[in-house]
Amino acid sequence: MYSVLIADDNIIERDVIASYLSRIKKVKVVAECSDGASTNTYLSAHQIDIVFSDIDMPRLNGINLLKGIPKPPVFIFISSFPEYAVESYNLDAIDYIIKPTSFERIQKAVDKAIEYIELKKNLTLEQEKTNNETPIFEIGKDITTDNFFFIKENNTYTKLNIQDITHIESMGDFSKIHTTGQKKFVVLVSLKNIEKQLSAKIFRRVHRQYIVNLLHIGSVNSTEVQLTDKYTIPLSNTYRQILIESVVEKKLLKRFGD
Repeated sequence: MYSVLIADDNIIERDVIASYLSRIKKVKVVAECSDGASTNTYLSAHQIDIVFSDIDMPRLNGINLLKGIPKPPVFIFISSFPEYAVESYNLDAIDYIIKPTSFERIQKAVDKAIEYIELKKNLTLEQEKTNNETPIFEIGKDITTDNFFFIKENNTYTKLNIQDITHIESMGDFSKIHTTGQKKFVVLVSLKNIEKQLSAKIFRRVHRQYIVNLLHIGSVNSTEVQLTDKYTIPLSNTYRQILIESVVEKKLLKRFGD
């Protein structure tokens, strides 16, 4: 059972989130706080696995709350203000939910948080067994010119073909590589470092948390990238114009030739 703290100055919002979480068997709400300062005090004295936090709270907002915690639990922000999303991801919040929320959205965030917690736990155990010789997951250092690369999981090296990778998702210190057939591989490499190793001719960042393979893009609109496997990736303002100008427009079928 994973412990959860809810931080929100609106008691109705706290009750809604608590109600949704009560339907998820793997988590238990152990505390609720009405402002950032009291949340900080509670976290200083108690071990919590997951925090659902509002952004705009009295005394101490959610962003500054997370900034001030040396070793924070997994943070999931819930806010009415989408403009804080980029900053929250810079602080490695695992998810950012826009109000009003739903049970399905809360469930998705919880699943993501638990997956991250378990990955870190397994990594720690494996490193203890091997006396910290090597990480449990590795990725090749120079893969920009090849059509494949290897990842290491325990003592097994798995070959991934570039054309089979649909997208890559950030999970804080980890990244999840999605491939055709809905197979997934988790590596202990940040999305930022993976991006440096991949060819920009094939892979493009479309969101703080996502890199997509251009070969698997089915359609693009103002807010989303639809992949050919029907998976939908959010497209942020930061990367939209770059994607449109450098990729889409260059491949756009024109009415008249130049």
